[in-house]
Amino acid sequence: MQAESTKSLVGREYEVEVGPVAHGGHCIARTSEGQVLFVRHTLPGERIVARVTEGEEGARFLRADAVEILDASKDRIEAPCPFAGPGKCGGCDWQHAKPGAQRRLKGEVIAEQLQRLAGLTPEDVGWDGTVMPAEGDKLPAGEVPQWRTRVQYAVDAEGHAGLRRHRSHEVERIDRCMIAAEGVTELGIESRDWSGMESIEAITATGSQDRQVILTPRPGARLPIVELDKPVSVMRVDEKDGGVHRVHGRPFVRERADGRTYRVGSGGFWQVHPKAADTLVTAVMQGLLPRKGEMALDLYCGAGLFAGALADRLGDKGAVLGIESGKRAVEDARHNLADFPRVRIEQGKVESVLPRTGITEVDLIVLDPPRAGAGKKTVEHLASLGARRIAYVACDPAALARDLKYFGENGYRVRTLRAFDLFPMTHHVECVAILEPAAKGS
Repeated sequence: MQAESTKSLVGREYEVEVGPVAHGGHCIARTSEGQVLFVRHTLPGERIVARVTEGEEGARFLRADAVEILDASKDRIEAPCPFAGPGKCGGCDWQHAKPGAQRRLKGEVIAEQLQRLAGLTPEDVGWDGTVMPAEGDKLPAGEVPQWRTRVQYAVDAEGHAGLRRHRSHEVERIDRCMIAAEGVTELGIESRDWSGMESIEAITATGSQDRQVILTPRPGARLPIVELDKPVSVMRVDEKDGGVHRVHGRPFVRERADGRTYRVGSGGFWQVHPKAADTLVTAVMQGLLPRKGEMALDLYCGAGLFAGALADRLGDKGAVLGIESGKRAVEDARHNLADFPRVRIEQGKVESVLPRTGITEVDLIVLDPPRAGAGKKTVEHLASLGARRIAYVACDPAALARDLKYFGENGYRVRTLRAFDLFPMTHHVECVAILEPAAKGS
């Protein structure tokens, strides 16, 4: 006997009371049948009509959009961006919330993740619950900071550039991204015909006039002639090997942070907010308090931002080992730090390279892992090195909480935690946790 197919609930509407914020840019509600709803475009405490966008009968949860606000939160404003809202661009999560409310919501998410995944309270990690705005981002409600120095545009079938809708491959055509940095907006990507392209990445550097456009063509498509109003280098992604190759101009942009200039190759990682690199370096160095002559690790080191800051402070007798998996990033880091003879950069995955180094003890560790976190095995290895302080830079509070639990199981406690709103209007948040051996903090 054939089993009955499960009935889709997409399009079904429910009138609900909205509960707390959840990680990912939505809030939690429940249907009258008790089914969990993850609802976007709403705020805690509101009464709304939620329309299901994903899910079926019997599913553990449903996804939904708030399509009508029956009783609004005092933190609600009209979204400044005309492309924000149900069924539209998925890039921003909190355009409809006052800036201060956005930061409170992010703080609540961090606290919830720490408690649920690591059993830690804000008091346990020396954090007052505050999420700090980046310098210059404390704006009145309704004003949007132009912070995003790297924007990935998708291209639709007619050659128009836009941004992806939430959890969709569909392209929302836009005439301007409000959170894009001025240097990106000036390129006018949205007004050009990009027929034959899969995506366009626009980059404007912090501290230099460098701009770059990276083109990803559809299979067999020819590259367009790119003539923009501003000087810009042009790169392309090869459809066969995925490599980024120079078409015109420099194959890198020059970024500035902590008094140094860093070369960052095409597609290489650099913090997106123009104030982020300096903000994070300051937080990490204030937490570690490097001493002359110490030995430090910079893991997942990218173009060498933290390795450079450490080397500058550790002096001629200090030493830094950086580990990075990306080949181009390693080339950049070695170039950027060539004036420090006691800095070494190794290529490969941290969990593979670090055991091969033969290092058995260090004084300081900085790790800035990808969104998935470092993981239990890597944390166990790091804890065995006996560092007097460890700085963990995290872009995902769930991964941070999981790894802090592992550190706790291996003899480390969190001395302080600081949180920074380096991704305004989105649900993303950056944290810096400073750890030390538990015996020292007892």
